[in-house]
Amino acid sequence: MAGTEAFPDLGRHCQNPDCHQLDFLPFKCDGCHKFFCLEHRSYKSHECPKSDHKSRKVLVCNICSTSIETTGQDEKLLLEKHEKSGNCDPKNKKKPKCPVRRCKEVLTFSNTSTCKTCEIKVCLKHRFPAEHACSKHSSAKPSLEAVSGSGGRWNERFLAAFASRKGKDCAKTSSSGSASPRTNNPSVKAC
Repeated sequence: MAGTEAFPDLGRHCQNPDCHQLDFLPFKCDGCHKFFCLEHRSYKSHECPKSDHKSRKVLVCNICSTSIETTGQDEKLLLEKHEKSGNCDPKNKKKPKCPVRRCKEVLTFSNTSTCKTCEIKVCLKHRFPAEHACSKHSSAKPSLEAVSGSGGRWNERFLAAFASRKGKDCAKTSSSGSASPRTNNPSVKAC
């Protein structure tokens, strides 16, 4: 019996054989259904014999790479049953590879990236749209020539405008006519 004289049903003793501490807020183990104090509440600390009752175990078939749930069953029997079922096909074992030309990188959980524009799974080297020739990327972005309207001569127009300046000062003079005196300073002035 646990508790105090006034409240005899209050709290429980820890059921760990080395502890037996009176705890007013005991923890009930969902594996072995015993009560424990804060120190012994984890499966590991009280060496619970049913600690894996909620866990799911999966076995991967070496032939076809299919995952098979093994919770509470013999692994060898499950593998034999899987092989005889007809679902075990070695052709299914192909590992996905990066679809970029000449890239042989096998796509795994940690090195796979999905493109946000074309939604193709690629390796991390080709994760940017320009790296994997993204179909939507090339058609969605207008080219610089189409934007300029001059058929690719925007650079020529810039160079012509820059050459026409011929060292003219870009600084504005005040309206009162008192322009700052020019010095032969070789520093560059901002326009």
